Amino acid sequence: MSGLRRLADVISRIDLRGSIDDPRDVLPRAELDVEAALEKVRPICEDVRHRGVEALIEITERFDGVRLTDVRVPKAAMAAALEQLDPDIRAALEESVRRVRIVHREQRRTDHTTTVVPGGTVTERWVPVDRVGLYVPGGLAPLASSVVMNVVPAQEAGVPSLALASPPQKEHDGLPHPTILAACALLGVDEVYAVGGAQAIAMFAYGAGECRQVDLVTGPGNIFVAAAKRLLKGRIGIDAEAGTTEIAILADDTADPRHVAADLISQAEHDPNAASVLVTDSVALADAVETELKAQVAATRHEARVRQALSGKQSGIILVDSLEQGLEVVNAYAAEHLEIQTADAPAVAARVRNAGAVFVGAYSPVSLGDYAAGSNHVLPTGGCACHSSGLSVQSFLRGIHVVDYSQEALAGVAKHVVTFADAEDLPGHGHAVRARFEWTVPNA
Repeated sequence: MSGLRRLADVISRIDLRGSIDDPRDVLPRAELDVEAALEKVRPICEDVRHRGVEALIEITERFDGVRLTDVRVPKAAMAAALEQLDPDIRAALEESVRRVRIVHREQRRTDHTTTVVPGGTVTERWVPVDRVGLYVPGGLAPLASSVVMNVVPAQEAGVPSLALASPPQKEHDGLPHPTILAACALLGVDEVYAVGGAQAIAMFAYGAGECRQVDLVTGPGNIFVAAAKRLLKGRIGIDAEAGTTEIAILADDTADPRHVAADLISQAEHDPNAASVLVTDSVALADAVETELKAQVAATRHEARVRQALSGKQSGIILVDSLEQGLEVVNAYAAEHLEIQTADAPAVAARVRNAGAVFVGAYSPVSLGDYAAGSNHVLPTGGCACHSSGLSVQSFLRGIHVVDYSQEALAGVAKHVVTFADAEDLPGHGHAVRARFEWTVPNA
C-alpha cells in the first residue's frame, strides 16, 4: 500500500507507512510549467523593450481591460488612498510594518576588515543594490501585505531607489487596489506603476517612460511573472521564481483538528493551485481533519477556490509510521510554510532543515507570518527551500571584497602567487607580481 493515493470528498490521502523509498517521488506538488509560459511572455517583453509605455498601455488594455493614458500612479492618488483608508486597516498595516521592521533591522550587516598578515587586509563591504523594482500581485487577492514584506527589507538595507508595480483594477479607475496604494504611501514609496504581469517585469528590466531600469526585481506573482523573471534574469537580478503558495503541517495526535483544518484552508484560499499538505502518524487525526475540512470548507467564503485547491493533486494527507519518518517527509518536501503541531514542537522544529519558514506550536499559524509575526512572507516555493531563503535585508545587499596589501605584505606571498600562475600556465599573472620587484621577467 506504500505510496498509494486514496481519493476523498475534500482531500486525498497518500499512505507512506512502511515505505523505504525516497518520499520525493510520491509527494504532492503543484505543477508550474514556467518553460511553457516563456514563449507566451517573450513577445510581451520584446514589445515593451522596443515600444515602452505605448506597449504597456496596449498590453494592459488587452489583458486587464483597462485603457490607461499613463502607467505612473499620481502621488495624489496614493495620498488620497491613505487618507481614505479604514482606520482599523491602517492600524493593522502600521503594526505589521513596525514588527517587520524590528526583525529586519536586526538583519543589517556591518563591514568587517580581516588582517590576513601585517600590512595585508581584506575588507568585506556590504553595499545595497542601487535600484529595485518591487512587484505586488493584485489578482484574486490584493496583497497589500506584500508591499510591507518587499519594501521594509529594501529600506532597511538602504536601497536608495525603489519602484513598485501592481496591476490596474477596473473597479478602481485603472489604479492598483487602494489598500496597496495606501501601503505605499504609508511606507513613503512614491514611484508606483499601474502595470501587472510579465509586462511589469519587462518595464523594470528595460525601463519605459518615467520608469528607469532597475538592478533587481523582487516579489511574488503568477506563472507569467515567474516566466518573465526567468527570461530576463541576467539583465536584472531576481529574488526567485515564486510559484503558488504551499503549507505543510507536521502533526501528531496532540494537534487540534480544528486548527489543522483551518490552517490548510487558509493557504488554499489563495489560489486553486495552492498546495495544502498534512503529514501525520495519527490516523485518528487524519480522520478528524477530514471531518473538519468538510464542515469548514462549506462555510468559507471562497468555497469553490478552496475545494479545488484541496482536492487537487498538489494537496493531500500523508500518513507516516512515526514523527521520525514525518520529519524525513517534510524535509524532502521543503515547504514554503511548515507548521509543527506536535508534542514538544520546539524540539521537533529544531530538526527541520528545509523550509521557507517554520511555525512552531498551536499558536503560530501561517496567517500570523503572512501579516504580523515580523517574519517575511516572500518565501521559496516548489521545493526550492532546500537551497534558497526567503526575502530579507540580505536579498538587497552585495558583498564586495576590498583588498589592501602593502609592498611588504605582497612580497611575503609573491613567490606563491607566481608558483600558482606558472602551474596554471598563466605567465602574465606571475609577471604582474614580478614587475613590482627586482625579479627576472619570465620567459616569453
